[in-house]
Amino acid sequence: MESGGRPSLGQFILLGTSSVVTAFLYSVYRQKAQVAQELKGAKRIHLGEDLKSILSEAPGKCVPYAVIEGAVRSVKETLNSQFVENCKGVIQRLTLQEHKMVWNRTTHLWNDCSKIIHQRTNTVPFDLVPHEDGAGVAVRVLKPLDAVDLGLETVYERFHPSTPSFTDVVGHYLSGERPKGVQETEEMLKQYLRRRRERQRPEEEFRERACPEEDRPEEDREGPKGACVVCLNNFRSCVFLECGHVCACTECYRALPEPRRCPICRQEISRVVRLYNS
Repeated sequence: MESGGRPSLGQFILLGTSSVVTAFLYSVYRQKAQVAQELKGAKRIHLGEDLKSILSEAPGKCVPYAVIEGAVRSVKETLNSQFVENCKGVIQRLTLQEHKMVWNRTTHLWNDCSKIIHQRTNTVPFDLVPHEDGAGVAVRVLKPLDAVDLGLETVYERFHPSTPSFTDVVGHYLSGERPKGVQETEEMLKQYLRRRRERQRPEEEFRERACPEEDRPEEDREGPKGACVVCLNNFRSCVFLECGHVCACTECYRALPEPRRCPICRQEISRVVRLYNS
């Protein structure tokens, strides 16, 4: 401020700049809030005659936001898994993730650290079709990679541990970084995955009714040794913290509702440590 009590030119510039930034951020907030409100009111449309009638009555034959569920069907060719035979899908994601331990000079502890060193995603055109055959309605998914969550299924996962020499170990301690290994993962969005799951559910219910619990063999009731307590099929691959229970696989952990809680003690899960079965 000048000696006469009047604001200086620099203060005017700062005031104008802050006003412009505030107005810009407020406009972005209003836009995002409006989009969020519209998403909350999105209609759940059935893939069938309902979709045709809604589009014909909508202005411009376009619905801004809608919720559509259906089975995945490729338009032409499909993608083959690089590691699993007879595994086909429409989206394939290959990831190489480096795991290492970094020395924290403040706490004087080794902290786990991970970094994606390579990731590639392949896609082919696909449609969403009704679960019922013969409906004759399909919705083409144009930009699937723009989605926040693709719901990919992990079909292959392998951890390659590092085998350092003595000189490497000394160098790691001096540099403060100890490599643990590289994790190789393949994720895919399979065809008709939702339909297969729905068909499997009635078969399981019929099997449970036909074979009571007390009539089943001991190994069938308990499942394989070290199996997930939720699905009883996959091996346990997650350590829940802070309770420390090892009771679930990765797929079942991802399917837990928010906030995620341990299936054993119902304590809220703050973080997860992965286990690698060899």
